[in-house]
Amino acid sequence: MSNLDVIRAQALGGVAHGFLGRRGGVSAGLHGGLNVGLGSDDDPAAVAENRRRAAEAVLPGAPLVTCFQVHGADCIRVNAPFADRPRADALVTDRPGLALGILTADCAPVLLADAEAGVVGAAHAGWKGAIGGVTDSTIAAMERLGARRDRIAAAIGPCIARPSYEVDEDFRRRFEADDPANERFFVDARDGHAQFDLEAYVVHRLALAGVRRIEALGLDTYADEARFFSYRRATHRGEPDYGRQIAIIGLA
Repeated sequence: MSNLDVIRAQALGGVAHGFLGRRGGVSAGLHGGLNVGLGSDDDPAAVAENRRRAAEAVLPGAPLVTCFQVHGADCIRVNAPFADRPRADALVTDRPGLALGILTADCAPVLLADAEAGVVGAAHAGWKGAIGGVTDSTIAAMERLGARRDRIAAAIGPCIARPSYEVDEDFRRRFEADDPANERFFVDARDGHAQFDLEAYVVHRLALAGVRRIEALGLDTYADEARFFSYRRATHRGEPDYGRQIAIIGLA
């Protein structure tokens, strides 16, 4: 599994974690590489093997725990692997030996840790979840397990970057209605459109919540086809399906 693309963040230090790209998997065709999406049209056996490889690369021997992501803000505490995937967009735990995973294909994966308290979290921050407060929910859930937000470190993994993320004026107005200062996360594009900086907005929400150490990796899923899956890229090409990559964190 040495050919897996496991991206680490300095901010998360000695905590077991990794943002994985599409390299090193067994899927073929549109899903070529390390597709971990249970909801994709890929061969289920290939997806299962990719998920096994991903977890083993980050926290060997740990079961992979993921949720049924719905672009919301709910966060669930994990004490043991789920029998069925609950509907949520973030997971937290203080139990060693669990690999918490978040799937993305342009949305922002956020991994968080208070190493001193022994509490970690993983959040799926698409634009709906980001403005809806998924990172706030995750931080609050971590605090209930003994973390302190001024000790939490956070890293934002590969996601769609501003030059690749064109939105319409209704989208822009939604963010500016929430906070007029959000205008700084947009730049004008063609008539009636703008480009949105999802990564910078997630950084802002984390900082606003009191997280002091934040690392944004600055990797564009849309632009780097060899390394990452992208829902928007697949949509623009008229492709019938797309792969998903995974971000994993856990306590050894």
